[in-house]
Amino acid sequence: MIGRLLKEKVENRLYRGKAIIIVGSRRVGKTTLLKMLIQESKRKVMIWNCDEHDVRRKLSEPTSTELGAEMADADLILIDEAQRVHNIGITLKLIVDNYSEKQVVVTGSSAIELSDSINEPLTGRKYEYVMFPFSATELVNEFGATNERRMLEHRLIYGSYPDVVNLQGEERETLTNLVSSYLYKDIFSFQDVRKPEIIEQLLQMLALQVGSEVSFNELGRSLGLTSATVQRYVDLLEKSYVVFHLRSFSRNMRNELKKSRKIYFWDNGVRNALIGNYQSLSLRSDVGALWENYLISERMKHNTYSGFYGKSYFWRTQQQQEVDLIEDYDGVLHAYEFKWNPTKQVSPTKTFLRNYPNNTFSVVNRDNYQDFVCGKF
Repeated sequence: MIGRLLKEKVENRLYRGKAIIIVGSRRVGKTTLLKMLIQESKRKVMIWNCDEHDVRRKLSEPTSTELGAEMADADLILIDEAQRVHNIGITLKLIVDNYSEKQVVVTGSSAIELSDSINEPLTGRKYEYVMFPFSATELVNEFGATNERRMLEHRLIYGSYPDVVNLQGEERETLTNLVSSYLYKDIFSFQDVRKPEIIEQLLQMLALQVGSEVSFNELGRSLGLTSATVQRYVDLLEKSYVVFHLRSFSRNMRNELKKSRKIYFWDNGVRNALIGNYQSLSLRSDVGALWENYLISERMKHNTYSGFYGKSYFWRTQQQQEVDLIEDYDGVLHAYEFKWNPTKQVSPTKTFLRNYPNNTFSVVNRDNYQDFVCGKF
């Protein structure tokens, strides 16, 4: 079983009188993480699977006395798929406030419903974490740096969802099942999404625009939607951990793009499945987009797990001068340019250096990418 970085972080927070919330997209391994906690726990464990109707009914509107009776023999209470329970935030508040000696760990596949339910009731009463598909660090820890470097093309094409990594030879079937609305089904049941096929069309368009600035107005015209509706759908997809965005960096230099955004996928395999393209890199025209999506998504995973508190952006001017990624922290800009070809020489633009002299600049290529995605520079 491949080790998860989140496991140690969760274990270090156990029995501190707060609920632990773990969110993330479907099939990233949240239930498996709970099983790991069960196997290693030396205390009595109870697990509630909220896919079960009777469990949902039991947790919807219980009294503190009823909860106490249910949990009497357990020290560690695990609640899986908690977003399916009505008023789950109030239930968790009752547990934390009345049974602080017990530890409750909660998972949810959608931040849409779960966050709305728990944010107010659990203010000051929770630790919250996001779980992603396997990160580059986790895979290097499991298989070694050399083997992972050999698997780079496979990761760029098929991604790193646990079932994709563990079920070799079944990658296409696994990804097809994943993107057949299963990955984002929470959206359909939560808000007024009258035409689910629009979500799939939107995702396909976003998949083809990876690495480019995205216009909600243009997407809306193509889909027959208003710009506001497109923005709402993209927000729902972000809260379901399918995509994320970077905004353009600007400190009011006249010709900088100030309100632009790029949208990336948390997993390359999902992106490729949406457009139905699993061709090898030698046959593709989108290698640059795949490389950029992989590097930025892996860097964002690392930053999230490591507790990075800076901000991430891209930078571009109206004259198409650009920097692929800027991390802004501790008063210093850390700029990164991504190149698939390790022999290509790259320097930051004079415009960027002139306006932002307090920075570091690095080129990330196939020779040094593991240091970048594993946070070694």
